[in-house]
Amino acid sequence: MIQQGQSLPAGSLSQLSKDGMVNHQVSELFAGKKVVLFAVPGAFTPTCSEAHLPGYVVLADKFKAKGVDIIACVSVNDAFVMKAWGDAQNASELMMLGDGDASFTKSLGLEMDTAGFGGLRSQRYAMVIDDGIVTLLNVEAPKAFEVSKAEVLLAAL
Repeated sequence: MIQQGQSLPAGSLSQLSKDGMVNHQVSELFAGKKVVLFAVPGAFTPTCSEAHLPGYVVLADKFKAKGVDIIACVSVNDAFVMKAWGDAQNASELMMLGDGDASFTKSLGLEMDTAGFGGLRSQRYAMVIDDGIVTLLNVEAPKAFEVSKAEVLLAAL
């Protein structure tokens, strides 16, 4: 699993923007920026939709006031699902990124097999990235939602 102080691995994440599909190279997307990246096991799922994503939506201005350039949500879903979920959650201030084949999630070592629920998914986590380097990593214990909350990350900045 990736650790604090390490560089993010190479990879790509997809985003459906108003201009169409964009495949971002992680190294370019986060270069020279302060980023809060959080991952959820699945778009439109209960904890993710009722608590995790909404916390970042509500506190987006406070993150930006603390110097955060990008607030990004990633899930092992395609970019179409991530855009629809972001639209449904009024997440216009966040980047909604798809990791459809879980390659980025696997490169971080943060994948989990949910079997019949949805197959290979991401563990729930949040991290702060400074110019491509992970400076804070909070990974949730199974079925927990404590350390990756928006309020926890905001307090750590």
